[in-house]
Amino acid sequence: MRLKYYFSFLVFLLSIPFSYGQVLNKQKMLDRFTFWENKDWNWYKENIPFLETPDKDIDMTYYYRWDMMTIHLVYGSPASGYTVTEFIDRPWWSGTYGAISCSVSQHLYDMRWMRDQHYVKDYAKYWFYTPGAQPRTYSTWLADAIWQLYKVNYDRKLVTGLKDSLVTNFAGWEKEHWNEKEGLFAWSGMHDGMETNINSRQTPQWFEGASGFRPTLNSYMWADANAISSIAALTGDNSTQLTFSKKADLIKTNYLKKGWNTEKNFFMHKFEKDEEGGIKANTFTYETGKYAGNPHGREEIGFVPWYFNMPDNNAGFETAWKFLMDPSYFYSPYGPTTVEKGDPLYMVAKNCCAWSGNAWPFATAQTLTAMANVVRNYKQDFVSKADYNKQLQIYARTHRKDGKPYIAEANEPETGSWSGHDVIGHSEHYNHSSYVDQVVTGLMGLEPMDADSLTVNPLIPDGWAYACLDDVIYHGNKISIIWDKTGLKYNKGKGLSVYINGELKASSGIIKKLVFPVQAKTVAEPEKLVNYAVNNEKGEFYPRASASFPGSGGDVEAKLNDGQYWYVKPTTNRWSSVYAKGLKSWTEIDFGGGRPVKEVKIYFVDDSAARIKAPVSYTLEYWNGKSWAVIPGQERVFNNAQTRKANAIRFPLLTVSKIRVQLTSAAAAAVSISEIEAWGPLQSGLTTTAAPENTNMAFRDVATFSASYYSKFDEPGAINDGFKDPNARWTAYLSPNPTDWVAFKLNKQKMVKEVRMYVFDDHGGTQPPLNYTVEYWNGKTWQPTRQTVKMPLKPVAHLNLCQFTPVKTDQIRIVVTHPNPAKKVFSGFYEIELY
Repeated sequence: MRLKYYFSFLVFLLSIPFSYGQVLNKQKMLDRFTFWENKDWNWYKENIPFLETPDKDIDMTYYYRWDMMTIHLVYGSPASGYTVTEFIDRPWWSGTYGAISCSVSQHLYDMRWMRDQHYVKDYAKYWFYTPGAQPRTYSTWLADAIWQLYKVNYDRKLVTGLKDSLVTNFAGWEKEHWNEKEGLFAWSGMHDGMETNINSRQTPQWFEGASGFRPTLNSYMWADANAISSIAALTGDNSTQLTFSKKADLIKTNYLKKGWNTEKNFFMHKFEKDEEGGIKANTFTYETGKYAGNPHGREEIGFVPWYFNMPDNNAGFETAWKFLMDPSYFYSPYGPTTVEKGDPLYMVAKNCCAWSGNAWPFATAQTLTAMANVVRNYKQDFVSKADYNKQLQIYARTHRKDGKPYIAEANEPETGSWSGHDVIGHSEHYNHSSYVDQVVTGLMGLEPMDADSLTVNPLIPDGWAYACLDDVIYHGNKISIIWDKTGLKYNKGKGLSVYINGELKASSGIIKKLVFPVQAKTVAEPEKLVNYAVNNEKGEFYPRASASFPGSGGDVEAKLNDGQYWYVKPTTNRWSSVYAKGLKSWTEIDFGGGRPVKEVKIYFVDDSAARIKAPVSYTLEYWNGKSWAVIPGQERVFNNAQTRKANAIRFPLLTVSKIRVQLTSAAAAAVSISEIEAWGPLQSGLTTTAAPENTNMAFRDVATFSASYYSKFDEPGAINDGFKDPNARWTAYLSPNPTDWVAFKLNKQKMVKEVRMYVFDDHGGTQPPLNYTVEYWNGKTWQPTRQTVKMPLKPVAHLNLCQFTPVKTDQIRIVVTHPNPAKKVFSGFYEIELY
């Protein structure tokens, strides 16, 4: 009864148009746009600050970035919680659960504004507590980002708990990249995430060469040293505080002295050692080598030191900013460019990835934050508030493809096109930058502090009649920043107003800097539940997702519990019943042992092109030890299944070993689920039963694999290793044959009636075959299977299901016809199963 009352009260609260101190109607703000992929309105209302300005592009991109964030949130495991991906396909070079350190700091800067802090806290801890995380694969300002998070949430326990890990991580940077002679850090541009740049291209290692003293890494490490010093101060660790304060001073002194090119008035890359072609150590770009004496060589990274307010004020460094808004240098309609335009190596690449001219959102975001700092904090007249807003508007408009919100790796700076830089299945909706923080701290001027105070210093254009940032959580308080020129838009007074918990705290008739005290509030955190359904562990059988129909293409069972849900196309993340017979189907999570669960969330998918609709009905069941039974005491957020939302079902805590969702499809339609989550309190000492015997007759323990051709680039043994991992596969790449085969010799004769083929597709040299045939060995010759049914009929990437009249045999082979050998396009598989 108590759970039922709580649930009903929660639904009531969510139904109220306005909550305490709220200015904007949240549903109205969401309804302004039609681009939404994730339509879980409750998630947005519970998690994000809301924004309204006269600039629809800025607003649309702001909400799109939150929508995009939900694509990249990954629940890794009950032990680690949430992490965040950069690419949607979790490429081979990513760390555990797909995270890559290159953009972690920009992620954290944006995520610190989320109301539910579980996401960002998990992500901050992931880098130090999760085996296989890679915090130093790329340069980043991780300690600084965690410190900036503290300035928002005032969570002393989090940052002080990470202090020792941050100190150890900094020591790793020093061991790997500190140049003692110069007193600076050195690394290559590629490890800034900025490969194929104008410095590396002067060396034989054009992709990753040219180690140097760069404005990026040295600024990052200066900021990290300051952050660690500040965190140490919170704990009274005077020794660590002083040590890292001195480290920061040394980095700053040396870099401002050695990294500033007085002739070109810019912070520039300086080579660490001699390079081929006459490049000398300790010389700037184009100071020596083939282009010695060339007046160019400026890269957008030269603005990075201001991201952290590192350069001294009024010391002449501000002259660098005269190049940003000049069309002869960095300014472009969809820029800035990453290299000044007159450079001899300036190049706008047609395909990914080059940092020699294309505009990259990663760099644009850095430049915008740096620019906001310069406008506010430095005495100069090179860039203005109007310039900042012009660049922010460009950045917002760049987030478009075919008129809809979108972002990929890099864009053409004159046209804004993402062509060649938005690889399907890889860099769609690319999460390698920030935007939310530029709006919150830059445009709306909310500058978080590490004290009981707040600075609001907006860069709102003078011509705007209104702007509002609402429902921001700061030090446990609810903040609203309002600009209302006439006072008639929001009826909260004329001019600039700041409300805290619904009460007016500060105001001004004009847009100006406001500083005022804010008493931090301690907010009791809700009970932290863990998702017991997820399985991202390679080699772990449980928890196991299964279904009445295995799926097809990318719509496979493993997607049901991979910790991620999204609804974008063409790259999907779901299981579906497309090609299944009948209207009834089911999906199941087998935990491998009893788990305490009190809430299940089901993320249903709709897709008109694939005839996928919400089920007309569904039931949630559990295995009671003898049979399937409906979970008692269920309360649903939605009475009927809703697509693109979390269909939450809550019930009194129940120990379950398996759960099943029984589904009834609409007539002539399939059903699809992106994710099933099972939430409950974390308990230690839970046991898991042994995995059952593998029934896949092609598994390497019971079958031997062979092929007509083996590519030197692949791992042919991966084809039957039991792991459906596209990064480990067999392909026929560069085969001399128009057709090739793969075969499996079973350990004895068995009855076979189904083949599941997981086709590899890199959208380049390996793509789905034009056709395939399944054959069996009859003791004398290879024979084609009979009454063969292919699902789908034409081969596609990922799962292809082939069923046929059962045959008793000890050998099965699949013969593929390659897509286009003349153009070096062949076929491949990353797993094959026989049943």
